[in-house]
Order: sequence, then C-alpha cells, then structure tokens
Amino acid sequence: MVSWIISRLVVLIFGTLYPAYYSYKAVKSKDIKEYVKWMMYWIIFALFTTAETFTDLFLCWFPFYYELKIAFVAWLLSPYTKGSSLLYRKFVHPTLSSKEKEIDDCLVQAKDRSYDALVHFGKRGLNVAATAAVMAASKGQGALSERLRSFSMQDLSTIRGDSSSPVPPPVTVRTSSKQSKPKTSRSASESTGSSGQTCPADSSHVPVESSDC
Repeated sequence: MVSWIISRLVVLIFGTLYPAYYSYKAVKSKDIKEYVKWMMYWIIFALFTTAETFTDLFLCWFPFYYELKIAFVAWLLSPYTKGSSLLYRKFVHPTLSSKEKEIDDCLVQAKDRSYDALVHFGKRGLNVAATAAVMAASKGQGALSERLRSFSMQDLSTIRGDSSSPVPPPVTVRTSSKQSKPKTSRSASESTGSSGQTCPADSSHVPVESSDC
C-alpha cells in the first residue's frame, strides 16, 4: 500500500507536473531543441500510461513492481540516461514511420464511422422523442375531450332532470257562496220557526207549554 502511494506521487509530481512546466518554458522560449526533447518525452509517457493501466491489474502482485515504476520514470527524465529520447529514436519512431499510412487510414475510417454512427443515433433519438411527444399530446387531447364530454353529459342530464320534475300548481283557497247561502236561509228559517211557533187551540185539551209542542 505504501509503495503504491509513493509510486503514484512520484508519477504525478516528477512524471507529469515537472515535464509540463519545462514544456511550458520550451514553448515560451521557442527553443527547438528543448521543444523536441519534451515532445519525445510526452509520446513515451503516453505509451507508459496506457501500458500502466493494464499492468496495474495483472502485475501488481509482482515483487518490487511499484519500485520498478518509480525507477522507470526517473530513467525517462534523467538528463544522463535520456531514456525518453532513446526509446523514441530506437523503437517508437521506426514503428510509427512504417505504420503511419495504415494508422492514418484507420483513423479516417474510425472518424467517418463515428460521425455516421453519431448521425444515425441522433436521428433515432429525435424520432423517438418526436414519437413520444406526439403520443403524449394525443393522450392529453383524448383525456381532455373525455373530460369535456363528461362535463357536457353531466350538464345535459342535469338540465333534463330539472325539466322533467313537475312544478306543483299554486294552491288557491276559494270560498263557496252557495254553501253559505243555505246556511243563512236555514238559520233564518230556524229562527223564524222558533219565534213564530204556536200550539193549536183545542178546547178539549188542556193547553200545554210551548216547550212540549
């Protein structure tokens, strides 16, 4: 664990930050010799970083693996060994020179394929998004029409219910004069009979009181 931390710090500080600062100075001073020197170093360091990704997975158990990484970075940077220049001139430059045309063709094909794939997937994404938007709009319109239809049917049923319910006619109280008149005549006749009622005179009979007639 300690070896891994130390190796990461050495690669970060001495393998990345230190060459980056001197590359800046070479660009600023426009020194072609220093510029070429650090460009060769960055090419070798890029290959080292790519290989390190896989070796850390499969060779981390190897004894002194991290110590060897630290020693390799120091060998690349040392002005005495000039490891980066040596590796570039002996191995990298001849290999890239012989395979340069094939690499360029592969890069062009990959660029075209990636562009076509990007356009294809972009079109598919737009079609899917447009279809989803149309379906959402149609569903929303259908739900709105059903809602409005339910409201209209409810209002229509309410109107029909109100029109079918009978309105009770107003109740009027009428007094019958025909019924009052007989009562009046009857009462009058009763009063007349009671006032003018007499018993017939009969000599043979003893007069009785009017109450017995």
